[in-house]
Amino acid sequence: MATEAFQKIYTKINSITKATCSLKATGVGYDELATVNGKLAQVVKIMGDEVTLQVFEGTGGIPTNAEVVFLGKAPSLKVSEQLTGRFFNAYGDPIDGGPVVEGTEVEIGGPSVNPVRRKQPSELIATGIAGIDLNNTLVTGQKIPFFADPDQPYNQVMANVAMRAETDKIILGGMGMTNDDYLYFKNLFSNAGALDRIICFMNTTEDPAVERLLIPDMALTAAEYFAVEKNQKVLVLLTDMTMYADALSIVSNRMDQIPSKDSMPGSLYSDLAKIYEKAVQFPAGGSITIIAVTTLSGGDITHAVPDNTGYITEGQLFLRRDSDIGKVVVDPFRSLSRLKQLVAGKKTRKDHPQVMNAAVRLYADAANAKTKLENGFDLTDYDKRTLAFAKDYSDKLLAIDVNLNTTEMLDTTWGLFAEYFKPEEVNIRQEFVDTYWKK
Repeated sequence: MATEAFQKIYTKINSITKATCSLKATGVGYDELATVNGKLAQVVKIMGDEVTLQVFEGTGGIPTNAEVVFLGKAPSLKVSEQLTGRFFNAYGDPIDGGPVVEGTEVEIGGPSVNPVRRKQPSELIATGIAGIDLNNTLVTGQKIPFFADPDQPYNQVMANVAMRAETDKIILGGMGMTNDDYLYFKNLFSNAGALDRIICFMNTTEDPAVERLLIPDMALTAAEYFAVEKNQKVLVLLTDMTMYADALSIVSNRMDQIPSKDSMPGSLYSDLAKIYEKAVQFPAGGSITIIAVTTLSGGDITHAVPDNTGYITEGQLFLRRDSDIGKVVVDPFRSLSRLKQLVAGKKTRKDHPQVMNAAVRLYADAANAKTKLENGFDLTDYDKRTLAFAKDYSDKLLAIDVNLNTTEMLDTTWGLFAEYFKPEEVNIRQEFVDTYWKK
C-alpha cells in the first residue's frame, strides 16, 4: 500500500448510480483500487479527467462529499511458497486464522500466455475417476468444464479430483459457496493431510457477489507463479462459473449496460475466455490445467453461460444421475475431451483407445435395447446382455465414486467384456484380445 503522503484524496463526487460513482480526478489508472466512504471500489472507466469507480458493496449510504482515496495499485496477490495449504478471500487475505503471506506482489488479471511460449499438451492428468480417465482423458494445459444440474454433487466430484489428481499443486477457486461447502472442502483437505499441495480462494454466499469476479484471477495468479517460477503441474478448479457469470450480470445491470442473451452482459464470451485461456503447457514442464463447474438450470445447455463456455473449452464433462444404479455418473454420450487422443494409448496402455470405443459402443447398444423395452418390443439375447453390461459398466466405471488407476480401469472393462460377450462381439484388435481377454 502506498504511504498516506502519496495517496490521492478527493471529496467531491459528481454522480452516483446503484453501483458506481463518478468524480473528476487525475493520474489514476484502470483497475486501480480506491475507497469511497471506507468501501472498497475499483476504477472501471476513465474519460478525460472523469473517473468512474465501481463500488464493490454497492453505493448505498454514500454522500456526494464522501472521501475518495485512490490506493495507487490494482488488486494484487503476494506469491510465494507460503501460499500452500492456506485459505484466502477474494482479496487474497487469509481467512484461516493463519499469518499474512510474505512474497512478491503481483497484479492479478494479467494477459494470457503468448502462443509462442506454449507447447502442445501431451502429459496425462489422471483423476482416478474412470468416467474421466477412461473415456475422456484429461491432458495438462487443457481447459474443460463439468456441466451439472445444481442438485448434483459437483463439489464432491471437484474434491475427489483435488484429492486424487496426480499434480504438484491444486488451486481451488470457490464462488458463491455456502458455508457448508466451504467447511466441507476445508475439513476434507485438512483431514486427508493434503494441504501441502492445496491453495484455496473462497467467496461465500455471505460475501458481496461482486467479489466473485476477483476469485478466478486470484487463483490463476497463484497458478502462474507455481507453473512459471517452479515449473510445476498446477490444476485449477473453479466452482461455480455460473455464479461468476451471475455476478458479471449484476455489475453490468447496475452500470445500466444493455443486457444480451439470458440477461448476461454482451462481454460474456471475452470475460470467460480471459479466464479459460490461462490454461497452458509450458516447454519447461510447468502447466496450468483448468477444470471448472458450470451449473445448468433445468439441464439447459443452450443458456448463454454453457453455450459460450463450449466455444472456449476443449470439451465438457457431463454429470447425470443414472436411475438404473442410483448414482451420479459421467455421461459417456454427452462428455467429450477434445485432447484425449494426445494421451490415450500413448501415455496409457496401448489397448486404451480400443477398449474405450468398444465399451461406449456396447453402452450405446444397451441404450437402444432400453428404448425397445420401453416401447414393448421383444429383446434378443444380445440386447439382454448389453443391458446387464451397461448396468455393471455404470456401477463399476462411470460412477463418480469409482477410484481406480488407468490400468485397473482397463482390466475391469476387459473383465466385463468377458463376462457378457464373445470376443467377436466386442470387436477389438486380435493382439489385444490375445493379451487381455479374461479366459
